[in-house]
Amino acid sequence: MSNPMFALVFPGQGSQTPGMMQGVAELAGVRETFDEATEVLGQDLWQMVEQGSQDTLNLTVNTQPVMLAAGVATWRAWRAMGGPLPAMMAGHSLGEYTALVAAGALEFADALRLVRLRAQLMQDAVPEGTGAMAAILGMDDDAVRGVCRDAAEDLVLEAVNYNADGQVVIAGNRLAVERAMLLAKERGAKRAVLLPVSVPSHCALMQPAARVLADELEKVGIAVPIVPVLHNADVAVYGDAAAIRDALSRQLYSPVRWVETVRAMGDAGIRLAGECGPGKVLAGLARRIDERVPTQALISSDALRAFADNVNELLAA
Repeated sequence: MSNPMFALVFPGQGSQTPGMMQGVAELAGVRETFDEATEVLGQDLWQMVEQGSQDTLNLTVNTQPVMLAAGVATWRAWRAMGGPLPAMMAGHSLGEYTALVAAGALEFADALRLVRLRAQLMQDAVPEGTGAMAAILGMDDDAVRGVCRDAAEDLVLEAVNYNADGQVVIAGNRLAVERAMLLAKERGAKRAVLLPVSVPSHCALMQPAARVLADELEKVGIAVPIVPVLHNADVAVYGDAAAIRDALSRQLYSPVRWVETVRAMGDAGIRLAGECGPGKVLAGLARRIDERVPTQALISSDALRAFADNVNELLAA
């Protein structure tokens, strides 16, 4: 039985750090999840997160399966300790795949292969060094979109992650991104920060990758989710395989509408959320987006137990 007042959200790229699973390593299901991932991919993901360098973890082809495994492991630990099903799930970018695994729509092994392929397709779509992403801080959405229009010239440049009010990520050709960073600061942005990523996600440069991914998604079985999953591309819930496949392929070249996602949860009656995976990025964003949806980062066994106590309080209310 699900609780109508809490949700789980799953982080994407950017939350990976060496040793990121130490807080939950002893919990049931965690090591087993990484062992399963290692068997599927033929690569020791546990060794990578425990002993790998930050540079190794930051390689897109490593980051995506590692973050998927980390989120699924935390989800399985939650369920193993008796945690109930949430009323709703969502994932930021890559985290959407994790949410779909947790919701029973995607098999974990299929998702691992998909995100490894997704990462490779994204990298192959744009030659190394020719794409970039940057965070524009302290500027409203319309102003950021205006900067993108004026700085693009004949190149691709788009607002791609609406992470919080006053925090928008842009992506496209590197030269256009660099022009936009200067122009944004001229127009009053507090900061413009180049992000340490190798691919410009969620912009039109990803359309060739999305076409190949769409073909691969047709080969993968997708079930009806047991928990509604809000998708990035249009902040909508889908219950049939064709629509989920379409949403996942469009996600590659569409903005991540995270502000709308969190607010949609609040509108739906969600009054507590857990960030299911390493890091505290989504918990931090939630504080800035919607005070109705306080979000706890489930990064340790203590954090999971505290979250369980809070969920039980909601259930009892």
